[in-house]
Amino acid sequence: MSVTTDIVQGWLHPKAVMRRHIQRGVSEPFAFSLLVAFLVLAFVSLWPLLSRQSLQQPEVPMVQRLVAAGLALLASVPFWYLVAALSRWVTKLFGGQGIHYRARLALFASLLCVSPAVLLQGLVAGMIGAGAQLTLVQAVVGAGFLWMWISMLWVAETSDAV
Repeated sequence: MSVTTDIVQGWLHPKAVMRRHIQRGVSEPFAFSLLVAFLVLAFVSLWPLLSRQSLQQPEVPMVQRLVAAGLALLASVPFWYLVAALSRWVTKLFGGQGIHYRARLALFASLLCVSPAVLLQGLVAGMIGAGAQLTLVQAVVGAGFLWMWISMLWVAETSDAV
């Protein structure tokens, strides 16, 4: 299935999306491609906010802000791998039977599935700015991500996943 189909189904049936990904077999390049796709969309989601900040503070050019944001997102790659490893270790304490690859896959797939909401969050931050609207969108993004991640991690850590 395509990534866009997975994104839509991730909001409705995250466990089914995770089961499908697990059935592909272990493919580290595939898992990494999910993370890269999320990071690219997260970078795009920052453009409206960075544009707003560039207009408010013209002494820092937009290009400089974009490069800094891009480098920061690239630097976050080890962080996401660490979060996946920590989630694997925590679930192992509670009887999880998965492997590290599945924990990474669950995290990266849930990040990619929440990316449309992240794009909306970027638009709200850039167009409206700080306020109740941005807080509401951030809460929806956070809750959606946690729901998808926990659901996918549940499938990744149960023995009947495949």
